[in-house]
Amino acid sequence: MTSTRRPPARAGQRIATRKPREPTLRIGGTLALPVVLRSLGADPAEVLAEAGFDVTLFDDPDNLVSYAARNRLIAHCVAKTGCRHLGLLVGQQGGLHALGLLGLLVKYSPDVEAALRSLVRYTHLHVRGAVTTLETDGDTAMLGHEIYQPGSEATDQVADGALATMFNVMRALCGPEWKPLEVRFAHDKPTDAGPFRRFFHAPLRFNAEQNALVFSAYWLQRRLPDTDPALRRLLEKQIGALDARYG
Repeated sequence: MTSTRRPPARAGQRIATRKPREPTLRIGGTLALPVVLRSLGADPAEVLAEAGFDVTLFDDPDNLVSYAARNRLIAHCVAKTGCRHLGLLVGQQGGLHALGLLGLLVKYSPDVEAALRSLVRYTHLHVRGAVTTLETDGDTAMLGHEIYQPGSEATDQVADGALATMFNVMRALCGPEWKPLEVRFAHDKPTDAGPFRRFFHAPLRFNAEQNALVFSAYWLQRRLPDTDPALRRLLEKQIGALDARYG
């Protein structure tokens, strides 16, 4: 019988331990940041350099950055521009295209529920530090964004961006007639909620328990027009391989 217990260390001997991997994310979800900075009258290269980033990071949506560093960057950009809805502006440019391979899997799902279940299951391949959730309660469904990375900065900005991107995803799946019943934010009401009202065109609830889009559950049964079983199987195989490697 063999023992797997680590032998005691000798005096002066250092026992190496594996550090937990720092949560990372694809820059794809924040790809619009330089454009938004420019629209606000700021020089993207200058603002990013001040935060220790090279603007070329945004040349490839698959480039990785730590979750904490991205959040610090967002906080820095808000401070430099004075725009309290900067995260919303960045998220408005997001959608299925920002999710890379996962976005394709969502797009080529048979129906909206299958699409959102794939999004929930594989969000960790796009971002680590937050999760996507889907809950149903009778005639109501709720697509949520929960940040679990402790000590993160600018969580309100990041959540605003995530909700805007999820809004665009739902519009891409369901068409322009889709509207949320309510949009919930787990942060205080901003001084100016006008940009939020103009984008979401729905009742807004601030200081909610979670960040979420609330909508009628019947949308989950909507069939998607781009169903391609063969392509979906290929995408599932590719994403499954990535999940086994990095999940």
